[in-house]
Amino acid sequence: MIKRWIIAAAALAAFASPAMAQDTAGTGTAPLPDPTDQSDSFMIGLGVGRVADYEGSDDYRIIPAGAIRARVNGINIQTRSTYLYVDVVQSSVGNFNFDLGPIVGLRMNRSSKIKDDVVDLLPRRKKAIEVGGFAGVSLRGLTNPYDALSFRLDVVKDIGKAHQSTVITPSVDFGTPISRKFYVSVGASADFVADDYADYYFSITPADALASGLPVYDADGGFKNWKLSLLANTAITGDLTHGLSAFALASYGRLKNDFADSPIVSLRGSPKQSLLALGLAYTF
Repeated sequence: MIKRWIIAAAALAAFASPAMAQDTAGTGTAPLPDPTDQSDSFMIGLGVGRVADYEGSDDYRIIPAGAIRARVNGINIQTRSTYLYVDVVQSSVGNFNFDLGPIVGLRMNRSSKIKDDVVDLLPRRKKAIEVGGFAGVSLRGLTNPYDALSFRLDVVKDIGKAHQSTVITPSVDFGTPISRKFYVSVGASADFVADDYADYYFSITPADALASGLPVYDADGGFKNWKLSLLANTAITGDLTHGLSAFALASYGRLKNDFADSPIVSLRGSPKQSLLALGLAYTF
C-alpha cells in the first residue's frame, strides 16, 4: 500500500522551479526574484492517481497519493514515487548546476493482491529495499532566467531479499514557469535492469506455469522501458513560492524487449503503461 499512497509523488517532484517573487509589502507589485535563490522552503502535496495494478498490467486503480519537497540549509530533499532523494552536493559554474546525493526507497511491484486472477496465482514478490545515488547537471536560462534543462542518472540496488540486482535510470527534464502562478515541465526517462530483476518479476518458472496455466518463460535483463511525462502546476493562492496550488501529471510509457514479451504482459496485461494524477500542494 505504500506504493499506492505515494506513487504520484513524481508529479510533485518537478516543483523545483526557481523562486518566483512575492508581492512587495504594501505596494501590490512583485519585483523580479533572484533566480539563484536558495532560501529554505517546504512543500507538501496530496492527491489521487490512476496507476497500473502491477508493472505490465492493463488493470488500473484509483489511489491516494502524497509527496514532500523541502530545501533546508541549501540541501534539497524530495520524494519521487516511493523513493527519497537528498541532494547533498551542489555546485554551480556559470549557468550550470551540478547535483549529487543518495537515494533510498521501496519497490512494491506484485507484493500485494493482484486484480488479474491468473497473475494473482503467481507467488507474491518481496518488497525490494533499494539504495543508491544520483548525479545530475542542469543548464538554466535557455529561454528565461528561471527555466532548467536537467540531466540525471539514478543507480539503485536492492539490498533486501527481492530482486537483489541493480536498476539504472537516465532521465532528462525541461521545466519553466510560464508566469508567477503557472509552471510546466516535460520529461523522458528509461530503465535498464539486470538479469536477476527480469527473472524475478517477469519470468515464469515451471512451478509458476503449473500454478497459473501461463507458459514457461525466461526473461533476460537489459532495456526495460521508456516513459514520457507532462506536468502542470498552477497557484490558487499566492504564487509558485508560497500558498496553495493545483497540479496535474500525465505520463505514458512502454515496456520493451523480454519485458513486453513476458506472459504476464503479452497475455494478461499490456506493454503500454500510463499514469494520471491530480492534487493540491501547499508551499511555505
